[in-house]
Amino acid sequence: MKIGAAALAGGTFGVVGALCFLVAFSTDYWLVAPREAAAVAPSWVTLHHEGFFRRCVFLVEPSTPALLATFISMLRLTLVFKVLAFVFPAVFRGFWTVLIVVGLLSALTGGLLLVCGVPFISSKLYRLGGALLITAAGLLLLLLLLFVLWMEAVDVSSYVLQEARGECPDAEVSVHYGLSFMAAAAGVPLEVLSGLLFLLAGRTLRAGR
Repeated sequence: MKIGAAALAGGTFGVVGALCFLVAFSTDYWLVAPREAAAVAPSWVTLHHEGFFRRCVFLVEPSTPALLATFISMLRLTLVFKVLAFVFPAVFRGFWTVLIVVGLLSALTGGLLLVCGVPFISSKLYRLGGALLITAAGLLLLLLLLFVLWMEAVDVSSYVLQEARGECPDAEVSVHYGLSFMAAAAGVPLEVLSGLLFLLAGRTLRAGR
């Protein structure tokens, strides 16, 4: 009974964590940077947001908080237009993409092994699946740490301002972590907890035989 409860809790945490990762890496709100004119009170604020694969710019009202504006833009896709330039260099995006793919594959493989292990009560599959979930969480945590280090080490505001110099030379930019980053950060501890629960369930099954 205790093993069944641990497996149920681990499966729930694992599914929620995987959904957080899928939402994070399928949306483009890792970096959010509102841009407005410094000299006059603007009627509109240009909101720049970027993910690993796409970048968008759209207009919002000055009173709208940045995080709320990103949520509104997800619902009102007609306000968004895509441009080709990226704040994130191609080298970093390529390395981050490898971490994303390997991490998601580890999480999905671990989940499939756990599904196969439940009907047969296999302790090996429980332990292997739990280890893969923890590995996936570790890889994606490394991705988040590298992203934070890059954000703190590089003057992101200057990159965002490059495209505004012709339109508004005195523009001001404030850079924030977006909802996609927060979703990925929430998924890491959930996957770790799921993996630990399945490892514990596997060891308990092995000890009971």
